[in-house]
Amino acid sequence: MNAQHAPLIVVFGVSGSGKTTVGTGLADELGVPFIDADALHPASNVAKMASGTPLDDDDRRPWLARVGDELARARRAGTGLVMACSALKRDYRDLIRAAAGGVTFVHLDGEREVLARRTQKRSGHFMPPSLLDSQLATLEPLQPDEAGVVVDISPSPAEVVTRARALIAADVA
Repeated sequence: MNAQHAPLIVVFGVSGSGKTTVGTGLADELGVPFIDADALHPASNVAKMASGTPLDDDDRRPWLARVGDELARARRAGTGLVMACSALKRDYRDLIRAAAGGVTFVHLDGEREVLARRTQKRSGHFMPPSLLDSQLATLEPLQPDEAGVVVDISPSPAEVVTRARALIAADVA
């Protein structure tokens, strides 16, 4: 992949939307690295979420700074990067864009029932299903001036990846 065209993509959505699965598939198809932003949370954030307490903006700011730093590092290295990150609010996406520039966002969108079913099936994840409603209440969809696309999560993960890639290509064309 040409370093000048190495994409910086943030796959975002609420818990259970498939950020990691779709992000990994998209990174594989694009031939760029993948990072799950959950791995960048400080231990205090993980403990707070695991206890069933939603994070507040003060909790998220240092984490979002790390997300932006990783994307900026990938831009400087010319490697490109796909990052799975909740990035639920416009302000959060603005912080990421300010740090890295040129980021395309992929919003994984789905019905609450689908999301709830997925979060209840997961095991070993620190984000309990009980926080889904707080995430849905926090979610601010992409605005027309934000570089990005919205992808329905109803199809299979492979179809969602294919659709996301096609929409990204159309969006930047």
